[in-house]
Amino acid sequence: MKFFRGNFKEGVKKVKIKLTIGQDEYIATMNGSRAAKDFIDLLPMTLTLKDYVGTEKISDLPKPLSTIGSPEGTAAYIGDITFYAPWGNLAIFYRDFGHSSGLIKLGSINNGGEKLASYKQPIEAYLELIKD
Repeated sequence: MKFFRGNFKEGVKKVKIKLTIGQDEYIATMNGSRAAKDFIDLLPMTLTLKDYVGTEKISDLPKPLSTIGSPEGTAAYIGDITFYAPWGNLAIFYRDFGHSSGLIKLGSINNGGEKLASYKQPIEAYLELIKD
């Protein structure tokens, strides 16, 4: 599968992943960044997500992701799947959040990201690549 720094180029298939929490399934579209590729290379995996500041669910990753070619930071929106480089953790947002240095967007949940707020913590999430 071809990945490019930055966003996917026209004509290149977008990579999708599935996040399963209990009976709920979320589909996310990943961007073409090197950090997103590193994340996809870790799949499949099960993570324990914990609530953080009433805005996001976070979890440690088994290893850090590359930050090469990534912006210094970004704002986060409902459904964004991100890597917070200073801590080396995954953060999935269920509320919008302002710009944060060190935050790298990996992709976004296509629908229903706000529902993550309703899960009691900690929650187990199974993440896997969707193969066509």
